[in-house]
Formats: sequence, C-alpha cells, structure tokens
Amino acid sequence: MKKIIVGIFILFTAALLAIFNSDVKPGKIEKKSETSAAARTLLENKARFIQENGIDILIDGKSLMNFGYKLKIDDELKVYASERFMEDIMGCSINVYKSGKVIVDRAKTELEFSSDEVELLDGVRFIPISDVVDRLGYRVEYNFKKNQINFINIDDGRFLPDAYDMRDHDRLTPVRDQGDFGTCWAFASLGALESITLPEEENIYSVDHMSLNNGYSLDISDGGEHTMSIAYMASWRGPVYEKDDIYGDGVTNNSLKAVKHLEEAIIMNSRDDNKVKSAIYKYGGVETSIYMEMDYGSTTSEFYNEETHSYFYDGKASPNHDIVIVGWNDHYPKENFAKKPKNDGAYICKNSWGDDFGEDGYIYISYEDVRIAEQAIVYTRIADQDNYDNIYQSDNLGWVGQMGFGKETAYFANVYTAKSDEVLKAISFYATGDNTSFKVFVVTDFKDDSSLNSGRLEIGKGETRFAGYYTVDLSQNIELKKGQKYAVIVSVKTPGSEKPIAIECDAGNRTKGIDIKDGEGYMSLYGEKWHRAEDSGANICLKAFTDNK
Repeated sequence: MKKIIVGIFILFTAALLAIFNSDVKPGKIEKKSETSAAARTLLENKARFIQENGIDILIDGKSLMNFGYKLKIDDELKVYASERFMEDIMGCSINVYKSGKVIVDRAKTELEFSSDEVELLDGVRFIPISDVVDRLGYRVEYNFKKNQINFINIDDGRFLPDAYDMRDHDRLTPVRDQGDFGTCWAFASLGALESITLPEEENIYSVDHMSLNNGYSLDISDGGEHTMSIAYMASWRGPVYEKDDIYGDGVTNNSLKAVKHLEEAIIMNSRDDNKVKSAIYKYGGVETSIYMEMDYGSTTSEFYNEETHSYFYDGKASPNHDIVIVGWNDHYPKENFAKKPKNDGAYICKNSWGDDFGEDGYIYISYEDVRIAEQAIVYTRIADQDNYDNIYQSDNLGWVGQMGFGKETAYFANVYTAKSDEVLKAISFYATGDNTSFKVFVVTDFKDDSSLNSGRLEIGKGETRFAGYYTVDLSQNIELKKGQKYAVIVSVKTPGSEKPIAIECDAGNRTKGIDIKDGEGYMSLYGEKWHRAEDSGANICLKAFTDNK
C-alpha cells in the first residue's frame, strides 16, 4: 500500500469556470471581462490555498482528518483522487497494467484511464475523477467557508458485486505445491502479497527463504503463521525472488536482500464477510486459516466434494491450514457441498497443494464454514527496496506479545543512535486492536529517560481502522548527525484493550533466537514515568526509517 499519508480529494469547479468561459448568446447580458478575470483569480487563489494548507475531507459528514488524506489539485483546479483513497474510501478496485492503463471498477461501473491521464506524485498514483464521481456512487457538497468537502454516498454503499473472481482479472500468480512440508502459512502469505501488485507487476517470491530465514527457531516442517510472515517482511529480511532461493532443495541463502519492503498489513480479528470481500476487491488476496480435515495429497473427506471442488466444515477443531481467499460467489449452490449448509454462497480460495487438487488448485468454501475468515490478513502497502536507506529496529521477531498498564492508552519509545548523517523520514508500529488512534513524537537529543518528557516534538498522528502493522510518514523531516542519540515515541489509544503495546518477547522454543540486549525501549502510562522494556524481558515493536544525506 502505498503511503499512510496519501491524498485525495475531488472538487467540482468545471461548472464555475464554464460560467465565465462560455460563449455569449444573443439577447443575453454580457459579463464584463474584469468580472471574469476576478472570478478566475478567486478560483486560482482558492486552489493555491488548498495546495498550501490542505482541506478537510468528509464522508457522509464524518471528517477523515485523522486518517491523513490530502488533496491533489493543480493550478488549473483539475483535481485527482489517489489510488489509495479510491480503494479505502470509495470502495473501488484499481487494476494497473504494464502499459500504464488504469481500470477502475465499482459494482457494475468500469472506468478506463490512459497513462497520460494519470499523474504520479512522490510514488503515489492520482486519477482524475471530477467528471465521473457520480458514476462511482457519490454526490459532492463543497463548503468554501469552512474549507470542507463532503462526499455523500448515494447508493447505500453497495459497491460489491454478487460474484468476483481475481482469476478473471489477471490478479493472481500460479498455484504452487508445498509438498509434505509445513509451509502452507508461507505460501498463503506470499500468495496474498504477490496479488497486490498485479496485473501491473508479477513477482514470485521465495517460500524457502521466508520459512528458513525468519528469525524463529523453526524448520520447514514445523509450520508457522501470519505474525511470522509480517515480522520477516517488516524487518527487511524478505521477500526475495523464488528464482534466487528455490523451494524444497534444502538449501537457503541468508545473504539475499529483500526485493520489496512491507509497509502495511491489516489484521481483521473478527468475522465480517463484507469486509473480507471489500479487501479482496480493493487490495488483493486475503490470507486466512481453515480446518482442513484432509491431509496433503488426499481428496477423501466427508466435508469435501471432489466433483464440485467444494468444502464445508462445521465441526469444532482448531485451524490447521492456511489458504488465500481470492473471490466469492453469493449464489454458489449449497447443493454442491458434500455436507450441505443452510444457504448458498462460497469463497473462492487458492490452495498450495498443486493444480491437480480442486479446480486447478482452487476450491470453493462455504460462507458457513466455521473457521474461514475468523482471522483475515491483507497486505495493503508494499514498496520498492529503495523506499528508505536505513532501518532501525530491535524487534526482529515482531509482534509476539503485548504489554500495558490495564488501560486502553499507553506510551512507548525506542532509542537509537544515528549511524551517519541522516534524515528521519518515517516510523512503524503495530496497532494491537481496531480503531487505534496514535501520535508520534521525536526527541532529537536523548540523554536519559527524562528526555522523553521534556524534549519531545510531535511529528505525526492518525487513526487505524484495523489491527495490524503500519508505517507512518512523518509530517516533517528530522535531521540527524552521525552518533546522535534520538528517541521515537508513540502514544496510542486502543479501545477495549488493557495491553495496547506490541512487544517482542520469549515465547518458548520457537523464539529461542530472541535478543533482548539489542534495544533500549521504554513504556509509560501517561508519558511521564517511564519503565525500561528490557527489564520486563521485552523489546518494543517500534521501528525508525531514515535516508542518508
């Protein structure tokens, strides 16, 4: 996903300009040229004001200010919507092709834009939609006095089709085969990750590398889960290309550098079919877990219909297999299942048992399956490996546990020393629950924990809708000198949580490689009295990213 602070906005000015640019008809009162010039100057001044100061964007009257969306408007008042806004807020599916062509889908509406019509600004793709916003199901009200724009949904938000299959839109890489190894989790994570850049960019990532170079004390047969995948990518260990570390050969190359950098992954911890469908439609494949009653290589189960490639489990067993949800069909017949559910409907899922299993490697799983989408992971923001020059971190294993003070609020900090003359550009952390609001601070001259109280400067804030891993671009650049000791601080409020701080900690045999001595982290309830995280056997999950000067 591109950037958490990215922007958009839609502004209707064409009608205003048309008033002053239209031909004068016989019998009509002619407007004086100075009036036209004054009006144009007013609009140009307004455009300049918005460019310099931004604008408050509302959806159905609710402000998006805390989510960091911004306006992109040129000097002629031509306005563009960022790809991220159209996905997140307007519910569009954006498909970018190698030619640069962009296809925007929303329900039964399909819009096509050429590469010449689309603008790229700081790595963010902006699409001109002033003339088509009504076709996407919105009406716009603009308040110049309050400097606000309000997008009003006029179709009740029903932008999802009854059926959608990513295979029909060239958004999937080929089905692969895990063999007898316990690597379904890595195939699911990387299969979902691969889908978010398609059809514009096709990459096949190495499962061998993810399963053997993730920092955990597990081998390729021990299994894993999504927090390991996120930690592996967030720490810049990977992903790497499959061609550079071939699957199943028993050999891995731990000197390979990540070819992409994960910047955001959302975690949906409660079942919500509409949110899962929306994530597939807008971003790509959704990683999830099911209970698979069959073993690898088998097609015999009371829950599986081999003829229709359908599966429905309604028992009590815990999840034991990871897959990728890649589509749905609300009208998939319930009669197709070996054990019939009450209603029609199924998810279309990509498995990792080769293309001889199921429908060329895909199966249909009933909406009523008790395990599917109980937890769903979506990789929503991935960047090229040159997005930042340096990473500072002490949590190579990522989110293993949580700490807090029995409240939904907390402060946490990490202290780092600049390796050279650098510029602090961004930070990342885990939101441990939905609707987490946060603020980011920096202390540029850290001496001891008292510096965390007196010298902090606010450099970012926002809100997340879901739990997950988030990168936050800072509101200003912070220059650092070689050897300079600095601290990054985040305050969070996570509704309903008593332990809102994500930590790396000892969790038994699988985390034997943890190093608690490599960090200097602090925690506080109110940001006043601070406690060393390492004294509690933990590292704070809080990274910093810099560019070299």
